[in-house]
Amino acid sequence: MITISPEISELVPHFKIGTITYNDIAISESPQMIKGRFQLFLESLKLEEKSAADYPGVAEYRNVFKALGTDPSRYRPASEALLRRVLNGKDLPPINSGVDVNNFFSIRFAIPIGLYNLDKIEGNVEIRIGSTEDTYEGLNGREMNMEGKLLSADSIGAFGSPIVDSKRTMVDESVQNALHIVYLQPSMEKHEAEELLQSMAQMFTQVNGGTAEIQVI
Repeated sequence: MITISPEISELVPHFKIGTITYNDIAISESPQMIKGRFQLFLESLKLEEKSAADYPGVAEYRNVFKALGTDPSRYRPASEALLRRVLNGKDLPPINSGVDVNNFFSIRFAIPIGLYNLDKIEGNVEIRIGSTEDTYEGLNGREMNMEGKLLSADSIGAFGSPIVDSKRTMVDESVQNALHIVYLQPSMEKHEAEELLQSMAQMFTQVNGGTAEIQVI
């Protein structure tokens, strides 16, 4: 079960997330077709000559961070950080077929999206604001202090955030079951959110196999 804390709903009306639960997937090196499509997509973004701030998803999620008391210029949503990297002409090295597709979605929709090893998640998941006890080793190798920041936590503790995720639940080639947490724009209608999740689930399973179940919360 995945829930959103009442505190978040009070501070950000219409706050919503999407989840996609995957079973029996096979993560590997990204196929050349996916690498090629991703590269073409990134090149097309550069040709548009936009800045990250021009994307509605970026602007809206910066406002979400502000409403929750997080400075989005100091702690950027991961989607904005990815977009800035690409638009500044920096490479985005391939990691694996799960993470690469996840990064494609995050850049394509300009919203933060986390992909997690479902078998490393214990008990129920709550989307909430971090306390003084919420720390973890991030994918960036740093010890992350998540106090006052939007995060996802299970019975063990915090494991993910739209800023940076933890190493505990990272997705590598051993993963067979996974969870997508999609930080949807609050302005998005439910039917739009469901369509977005369906398209994500379809592409992810085309690349990685398995089955997918979507939910808007």
